[in-house]
Amino acid sequence: MTVTNSASVAATPDWLGVLRRYFLFSLIGHLLWEVAHIPLYTIWTEGSAGEIVFAIVHCTGGDLMIAFSTLLLALFLFGRSEWPGQRSVPVLLAAVVMGVGYTIFSEWLNIVVREAWAYRDIMPVIPVIDAGLTPFLQWLVVPTAAYMGATSRRAWRR
Repeated sequence: MTVTNSASVAATPDWLGVLRRYFLFSLIGHLLWEVAHIPLYTIWTEGSAGEIVFAIVHCTGGDLMIAFSTLLLALFLFGRSEWPGQRSVPVLLAAVVMGVGYTIFSEWLNIVVREAWAYRDIMPVIPVIDAGLTPFLQWLVVPTAAYMGATSRRAWRR
């Protein structure tokens, strides 16, 4: 028979629960964002309904892979065993910086080099980097909101 000290259980960081909540919030946030900003891409006017739905699902899946890759790399580089109770801010900042950096690279690669997609003339573009404003903002807003929601102690007490 194993006896568990209730104080030690309460003090144990719930990192697995945080990762699960981060995945759920990221899924919802990125899906909503993809639906909202797809009219800023040429597929909105040139693609069929099926192509638009596929693009939304495909991009949301890619967003989830980027979100988890950047979070796990940030945890590897800046996290501690007490995470999310400690070192939460450096992990978030690193994940967001990596997500934004990857997005800028991906937008350039897929628009300029591969010509896999294109912006419509209504897409606001950041002048110096020639990246769309909405993908850039997506990687500031969605991971930050998902992370804050997933790590909020008050909202997720057992």
